Amino acid sequence: MEDFQSVIINMEQELRRGIVTLCVLSRLKTPKYGYALVEELADAGIGIEPGTLYPLLRRLEAQGLLKSEWETSGPKPRKYYALNETGEKAYGLLCGEWEKIAHSIGRLIYEEGIE
Repeated sequence: MEDFQSVIINMEQELRRGIVTLCVLSRLKTPKYGYALVEELADAGIGIEPGTLYPLLRRLEAQGLLKSEWETSGPKPRKYYALNETGEKAYGLLCGEWEKIAHSIGRLIYEEGIE
């Protein structure tokens, strides 16, 4: 049997997976490069490692939700990501789903008096 702390850590990681995707999409209404996303999300209380973020960005781009563009005029090249039209639509639908889920979960938790 796993110890309690390991169980909780695994459950937290599972819970965060989908949430992180939604949070990343929320920040890409305007073009951002990876490290700026890491910092912006951290400032909002959503920590994400670059080793998690970059594969997620590549996956979202491969799924047709993001566009990317290299900026090479600065001291070092940076790849900027932003929502494309399909990504904006997907983000809106996911936000609606998030609201329904959050409302339902809130009812389940607070109806029982667990706080």
